[in-house]
Amino acid sequence: MSVDVDKLWAPWRGEWILSQKDEAKTAEKLCPFCEVPKDKPSYENLVLFKNDSIFVIMNKFPYNPGHVMIIPRSHCGSPTDLPMAVWKELNVAIHLTMSCVKEVMTPLGFNLGMNVGKIGGAGIPDHLHWHILPRWGGDTNFMPLLAEAKALPFHNKTVYEKLAPAFEGFAEKLSKAMIDA
Repeated sequence: MSVDVDKLWAPWRGEWILSQKDEAKTAEKLCPFCEVPKDKPSYENLVLFKNDSIFVIMNKFPYNPGHVMIIPRSHCGSPTDLPMAVWKELNVAIHLTMSCVKEVMTPLGFNLGMNVGKIGGAGIPDHLHWHILPRWGGDTNFMPLLAEAKALPFHNKTVYEKLAPAFEGFAEKLSKAMIDA
């Protein structure tokens, strides 16, 4: 079955669209993963740890309680664009972050991954980020399938208050682990 669609031609709009290049470039600079770690870690920004090259942040819209992301501070969309030293630091931080989440949340397993590029499913395709998602037996149910809703047993504030102490001393642990790696 085909549907006829009326077309409204408005060629004068093309000039306006092309004039928006500068505005689009400004919007690109306002990447949330570039802006968020500028402030001190807090519940307001959900940042648990940051240094000059990476940061750990809770997911604002978690799939499960304790869903965190590890993100390079540099704005890049592909692992191949990262300096090898940052790649190494991110991987060491993944290891340490999983330990922190495991200590506090006692999950029975994890999903760990990243989506690279828009076609790869990245929600923010121009800024890499790794997801660390704690999992428990029975944490999936019919709600997301039938009601398009996810029941989360803890508020993000509660989870942040539980996780933040586990990230105290994270910089020292990261530095030591980088030497040992």
